[in-house]
Formats: sequence, structure tokens, C-alpha cells
Amino acid sequence: MRYRRLSYRYAMTMRSQQTWPLGDFWQSERLRLLVQTRWQPAADVYETATTLEVVIDLAGVAEDDFEVQLFEDAVVVEGHRRLPACQEGAVYHAASIPQGPFQVELPLPAPVDTERVEANYERGLLRITLPKRRVAG
Repeated sequence: MRYRRLSYRYAMTMRSQQTWPLGDFWQSERLRLLVQTRWQPAADVYETATTLEVVIDLAGVAEDDFEVQLFEDAVVVEGHRRLPACQEGAVYHAASIPQGPFQVELPLPAPVDTERVEANYERGLLRITLPKRRVAG
């Protein structure tokens, strides 16, 4: 896992609720074969009195295959999941585990103390603890 702290804000360009300019054509399998899309891992963000907690499901992703970027207002995790090739001559009957490049962008609802961030990757779950910034006064 690589970690980078960036001292500027993150501009999210496209949210999942937005529609694509080409409408339903973008969702067609034919176009997906031409464009390498990124999949988005499942993620939880919750807040306690003193921290923001982020949990991201990265099952099957090696620790060296993803990067955590911390911006002033967001956490971005991106990387690549490589699943083992199926045996020669095998025929898929189901293929729903996403692989290839992924990215998840998580806005932060409160300012955090970037000097005290902790990250732990265990059993396919990335857990990031972001202590809230203490307000002087």
C-alpha cells in the first residue's frame, strides 16, 4: 500500500448518480470492451466523536497493488485487482467478481488531522482511521 498526503482539495469529476453523455449506449457491453472502465469497491464511512472511519472492501488485492491518497476534503483509493487466470479449457458459468483498475472517491465530512492518520490492511479490508482536527480555542 502506498500512501500520499496532498495539501489541496480534490475535485470529483463524475458521481455515480450522474448520467453519461451517451446515455444507455455507454452501458452496452460492446462499448465496455472498447473502453477500459474502473470498478468501484464497496466502502463504508462513519463518524465518531473524535474520528472519521473508512472501511474499503479490497478482497483479492495485494497490498502493493493500491494507493491511498489523502486530500484536504477526500480520500481516494485506486489500484488494480488481478485475479488468477482460469484453468486452460475452463468455461465460465458466472463472472461477477470485478477485476482490473479500480478507484473509490470518498468525501470527508469534517477536517482531519493528517499527521495522525492510521491505515491497516488485513483480510481484504482496508481500514483508515482519520482523527478529526482539533479546533483551537
